[in-house]
Amino acid sequence: MEQDLTKIVQKRFEDIKNQDETWFEFWSARDLMKPLWYKEWRKFSNVIEKAKISCQNNNRNIEDHFVPKDKMVNLGSWSQRNIEDFFLTRYACYLVALNGNSRIEEIALIQEYFATQTRKQEVQEQRIEDEKRLEARKKLKENERKIEETVYQRWIIQPVEFATFKNKWIEALYNLSVKSLKQKRWIQKNRALADFDTEVELRAKDFIYAITDHNIKQKNLNWKTSLENELVDNSKATRKTLIDRDIIPENLEKQEDLKLIEKRREKEKLLKNKEVKTLNTSD
Repeated sequence: MEQDLTKIVQKRFEDIKNQDETWFEFWSARDLMKPLWYKEWRKFSNVIEKAKISCQNNNRNIEDHFVPKDKMVNLGSWSQRNIEDFFLTRYACYLVALNGNSRIEEIALIQEYFATQTRKQEVQEQRIEDEKRLEARKKLKENERKIEETVYQRWIIQPVEFATFKNKWIEALYNLSVKSLKQKRWIQKNRALADFDTEVELRAKDFIYAITDHNIKQKNLNWKTSLENELVDNSKATRKTLIDRDIIPENLEKQEDLKLIEKRREKEKLLKNKEVKTLNTSD
């Protein structure tokens, strides 16, 4: 019986979902009243205000999840009236349900439903972010190999010289030495900074390598000093662009180790292949 009621509650909620032209999903607060067993807007609006406070306390922008959207309703005799409404995200709906009367069984069930769906969405969003970082890291490695080949042909010969070459532009980008930055972010000495970078940092570094490689060839630069100056100048220019957009590179937070994410992906693939083999064997 409880399982059937859960399905009914879920269906009622999904049936009132709206989508815009970009497939962004949202709900009308007025439509949400009925599944949450509220008959008076006055009482329901109080629940919405509590949900807004919860949103703020969770360090999220209220305006991103609760969008005021009044609408006209017919009153009969050809007259209309403008009534208050909100467009709500799934997360906002969850907070509204969470602040509802949980002693009502249907509300308790929809609270559980929202908690599950919100967690699924968070996991999916995190997976997308991880994929973006993995892709950006792979591209950065490719461009690092390209510029390494370029400078080796132009008299940066020893690996230790290339290490110094890289350190100089990192210092220009972050306004910190590599050692200081690793200490600040609690990164081991033998690990690459890029494995803990945000996507923005990875893209910025990739851009620096790309324009440096281009300019070295276009300007036909040679010798260590000229090559280092070109790389440092491009790093400083990129730093200025980031700061102009309110992004301070050295203040960005350390991200999850990409090596661990790669291992997790490999484990998922192995488990999936194992499941497929088991199904094929059983057939």
